[in-house]
Amino acid sequence: MIHTWARQRYPVFMKLGDGQHRMVTINHHNEIEKYDTVVTAEKVRNAFLGVESRHRTLLDLFNKHNEDVKKLVGVSKTAATLQKYQVTCKRLETFLKHQYNLSDISLKEINHMFITDFETYLRTICNCSANTTAKFMQFFKRIIIIARNNGWIQTAPFANYKIRIAKVDRGYLTEQEIERIMQKEFSAKRLEQVCDIFVFSCFSGLAYIDVKNLREEHIRTSFDGNLWIMTKRHKTNVQANIPLLDVAKSIIEKYRGKLPKGQLLPVLSNQKMNSYLKEIGDACGIDKRLTFHLSRHSFATLTLSKGVSIESVSKMLGHTNIKTTQIYAKITDNKIGHDMAAFADKVKDLNFGKQPQQTESGIDGRFDILSLPEKMALFSLPPTLPYDAEREKRLSVIWHNLSNDEKATLWKNAFENKKTLVSQTSSVKRKSVINQ
Repeated sequence: MIHTWARQRYPVFMKLGDGQHRMVTINHHNEIEKYDTVVTAEKVRNAFLGVESRHRTLLDLFNKHNEDVKKLVGVSKTAATLQKYQVTCKRLETFLKHQYNLSDISLKEINHMFITDFETYLRTICNCSANTTAKFMQFFKRIIIIARNNGWIQTAPFANYKIRIAKVDRGYLTEQEIERIMQKEFSAKRLEQVCDIFVFSCFSGLAYIDVKNLREEHIRTSFDGNLWIMTKRHKTNVQANIPLLDVAKSIIEKYRGKLPKGQLLPVLSNQKMNSYLKEIGDACGIDKRLTFHLSRHSFATLTLSKGVSIESVSKMLGHTNIKTTQIYAKITDNKIGHDMAAFADKVKDLNFGKQPQQTESGIDGRFDILSLPEKMALFSLPPTLPYDAEREKRLSVIWHNLSNDEKATLWKNAFENKKTLVSQTSSVKRKSVINQ
């Protein structure tokens, strides 16, 4: 028995009677059984000695995980990622207090109902959108996966729960709206600077943090002899190489050598940038919610509408998955119109149901797709003649030996007398069916 072992090794236990020994052992045993999957003598001993915590709880694990992420900020994690984990942990803490009046909960008690209750809490009490809720659930799920991978829980609470990200119609600026912003003159220096940086991103596709971190060493001459932006995305550490367009180049030249710490552009905080962009939008008469990230969407849409392939756009944006680019990029009506105009040009010779163009290739193509009865009617042959492949070959030889004028005349006569052609063809078909 555990209590016998404890009395022999630890004198303090000698002061307890047998009944008390059993009670202490049973209490530790029950406590471990409540929060753990397997109870062993070693775990009971460690619980008595205070060597390890009695059980694993959700918030304890979450906070431990966040401490680990905090150490990795600047190494393999970003401050934004840490903040998202911290906010998720805080949401779970308030949920536990609101739903169960608990300060923490055992990992073993996390089940499907707990997950759905947390989702409901986020959507109702916290008034989170569907996608914001989905993001919180993704971070929560990662903690549960850690617990399962370490053997602290045996079940998979998220097994029958699907995290759904709703498709969002991401906004963008049209070419005309970007031009309106570029031509607008601002008396306030702060608005002028924010306008410049926003336009720079419209023509480079860089996200806010990447524009802020842009330095002279990121502007390099590439294989084609032109200047490119060559940097790694702060968010994913993926390389992004973008040709430096004239508009973006002129904005860099405007501020070159005027800023401290090697900065190329006077980037304010993201919050201030978005606040000033609202003023810029109002001043330019743009009835859209302007945010800095809108410039990145606009770059993707503008480049695609000008015929740049989605593969190239994806590479410039630093995406690892082309599906991400498809979310950012909008196929505009102009792009659809341009593509369909190109398609219409390719099929312009296919005038179905109309007099075909009397070009050699056009009329020959129309002849080749006629059925044998139609070819016989075209040459005014009796419809009672038997059909065979040899006859069709002879008709084709005759046709292709005719001059263009002769072909045009035959075709014109046949199509001007459509009733005869149709009646002959129908008569032949009826006879064919009767004979069968």
